[in-house]
Amino acid sequence: MSTEVTTAPEPAPQPAGPAAPVPTGSRLDDWWLRLMSTPGRERLWRWGGPIAVTLLAAVLRLVNLGHPHSLVFDETFYVKDAWTTWNLGYESSWPADADAQFNQGATQIFQTSASFAVHPPLGKWIIGLGMALFGADNSFGWRISVAVCGILLVLLTALIATKLTKSTLLGTIAGFLLAIDGHAIVMSRVSILDGISALFLLLGFGAVLMDREWSATRLAVLTAARSRPYSTTDADGITTSGDRPPAWGPVLWNRPWVLAAAVAFGAAGSVKWTGLYFLAAFGVYLVVVDALARRRLGIPFWFSAAVLKQGPVTALLLVPLAVFTYMLSWIGWFSTSGGMYRTWAQTAGGEWTGGLSWVPLSIQNFWHLEAAVYNYHVNEHSPHPYQANPFTWLFLVRPTQMFVQSDDPSLCGGQTCYENITSIANPIIWWCATAAIFYLVYRLVRKREWQVGLILMGMVAGYLPWLLYVNRTIFQFYTIAFEPYMILGLTFVIGLALGSRGDPRPVRTRALMIVGAFLVICVLVSAFFWPVWTGMPIPAWFLSLHYWLPSWR
Repeated sequence: MSTEVTTAPEPAPQPAGPAAPVPTGSRLDDWWLRLMSTPGRERLWRWGGPIAVTLLAAVLRLVNLGHPHSLVFDETFYVKDAWTTWNLGYESSWPADADAQFNQGATQIFQTSASFAVHPPLGKWIIGLGMALFGADNSFGWRISVAVCGILLVLLTALIATKLTKSTLLGTIAGFLLAIDGHAIVMSRVSILDGISALFLLLGFGAVLMDREWSATRLAVLTAARSRPYSTTDADGITTSGDRPPAWGPVLWNRPWVLAAAVAFGAAGSVKWTGLYFLAAFGVYLVVVDALARRRLGIPFWFSAAVLKQGPVTALLLVPLAVFTYMLSWIGWFSTSGGMYRTWAQTAGGEWTGGLSWVPLSIQNFWHLEAAVYNYHVNEHSPHPYQANPFTWLFLVRPTQMFVQSDDPSLCGGQTCYENITSIANPIIWWCATAAIFYLVYRLVRKREWQVGLILMGMVAGYLPWLLYVNRTIFQFYTIAFEPYMILGLTFVIGLALGSRGDPRPVRTRALMIVGAFLVICVLVSAFFWPVWTGMPIPAWFLSLHYWLPSWR
């Protein structure tokens, strides 16, 4: 009998079906797309994000702005100079004990004899405007103009970041980071010149950004209009035809954004001379951008045209208007006779002779004043406990303590109590921004992205010139002039980290969580440092917790 077992044949393999699509983006992206489903909502977000962080900046800069009701740090110079400039048209001298009297409301004790001021007058006119509106005896009035400049700096940073990255989210993040950073907060709450200068510098930067697109479009249109058709036949009988652009390309005179940049950089130089570095740096930048635009259009002599043809025109658009803006800020000095060295040539026997004897005496006197100011700046070596070598600025080694006083122990539960204002950045934001700037230098070499080049040009103009003055008495708080570009650099890197909605869902979700956690940490650190940015009474032990580095004491 047979015991053979019969088995059923295995089924034939079936063709594989289409693979399931890998989901992209995060659930947060999906929700956001539904929320922004109408043009009206998109417009609301486009403006609502930057405005929201600007309102946050306003709260952080205006709340209790009048505290302390005493001249803080260099307010002793700029507030009093602002008041005499507003009243007399020039900076005048004060009695030896003027600070104590000024703090108590004696604001009319200034004298008419000139005082030697080492910075141009525009920033003091702006500070004086706030004092005129709210009263010179009101510390809120001393500081409101600088605070408004600091608030506008946040709004402008958000708008520029949006334009650079084409992302309202990244623009809002940039404004948010500057809004909550301690250095930007303190430089908006203390009435000194650097925050005002920073606003004008960023306005000039924004104008250069706008000109980049404007000029490239105009150049392309004019080049196309002036191109000539050509046709050539090679040895194989193949005919090639097309349009040949002009050898040098057109000259652009109609560049309103360059004119705007000239006014902005001229105004910045009218607050502090460091604005002139930005004028020079971005003047070179405009020539380089023009050269690259001509090369992309196929203009044969693109480099020569940019340097020898368009370059002089750009200089004519930029420099004279900046100089005019600078000179206009001195109208009070020129229209009165009491300013420093206003009658120097007539009274000191310093009139120019020979080929320069025709120069008006007012210009001769002005030149002598500017020379004296220059000599002061290059020879200022007086030691100061908070001076900081510029090589250490990017690492936040020596922040500037602007105000400290002991308080009644009852304000701190019976413990030793202090009020302190230190212009120290949020360390997390600052150190990450420094790392981002170094990374962008590498990225510029590898990828040559124009956005990275523009951001780094802001750093070149705002930071590198100070490396020439390492032996001078200079301070960490000068960095407010280039902090917006550090924030822009950090925001650009955050954009790279975030990726896009087209990324796989796990990757995109992880990126959003990391960036969100970073922003939360920044907020917590800002909350921790808030008391030492605003002069709140705190116990000595709590103050010591803010000294993360020994050099911060």
